[in-house]
Amino acid sequence: MQQKIMVFNVQRYSTHDGDGIRTLVFYKGCPLRCRWCSNPESQSFGPSVLFDAGLCKHFGDCLSGFSHAISEDKEKGRRINRSAIQDAEGLRELCVAKALQVSGEIRSPLQLMEQVKKDLPFYQSNGGVTLSGGEPLAQGKDMVEFLHLLKAQKIPVNVESSLHVAWEKIERTIGLVDTYLADLKHLDAAKFSSHIGGDAELVRRNLIRLCESGAKVIVRVPVIPGFNHSTGEMEHLISFVAELEGMEEVHFLPFHRFGKNKYKMLDMADPMEGISSLDEDELLEYKLMAEGKGLRARIGG
Repeated sequence: MQQKIMVFNVQRYSTHDGDGIRTLVFYKGCPLRCRWCSNPESQSFGPSVLFDAGLCKHFGDCLSGFSHAISEDKEKGRRINRSAIQDAEGLRELCVAKALQVSGEIRSPLQLMEQVKKDLPFYQSNGGVTLSGGEPLAQGKDMVEFLHLLKAQKIPVNVESSLHVAWEKIERTIGLVDTYLADLKHLDAAKFSSHIGGDAELVRRNLIRLCESGAKVIVRVPVIPGFNHSTGEMEHLISFVAELEGMEEVHFLPFHRFGKNKYKMLDMADPMEGISSLDEDELLEYKLMAEGKGLRARIGG
């Protein structure tokens, strides 16, 4: 029986998250709640309804079709009760102005393969496919089936992951993934829990085991104001990374505000409201620190 995958975007012609020109497949669903998440629509494992008030033309199709969940307020405009929407599929093509959008679409591994194979010429020149999210390693057997299909076509594969999953979910992908882009956010348990909602020790153990397996791993550190953007915290983190078996490369990713409008569209509070993006030169100290430990380092991914 053909497995199914929920993705919220397939981005072609990307020049980041790996070498060359890549196709990025964004899985929906994540066990963490990073305060700086730039894709908050990726967090839930089901479809998400977004509303962009700036695009609304007030045609009224949504009011008549989903009156149980969507209403009009003279002062506040369109109001959406997302908990009252049992099946978001009916909304997908309802709004011709695209003010209402549904994020998350079911695809089979074969359907995804047909899509990524359109870019095969790029993959042969050092490009490939990167699985991102959400958290791709939190997905079911469908994700592994997709990896097998990519492997059969000799398409280079990167997986971007928080490693905040059971080890078995990582282990089943070893040998099918060319490079793991492993996010390492913090080593302090209390800070990890308060800002991310997860277990720092789980990530630490998984990263050590993955490196010991012989897999190629690049550590990526999101640098976040008020969380880990300090010399002391980075010294501690970089020292840990430098001791990992076979570790050669680390990337520092500056905090940005690209996703801030999505919080409004999802009617979610933005935990980083009022916090400014970081410039790349603010991370130069960390790059030099990593290079001093014998690591290749870059700013950006």
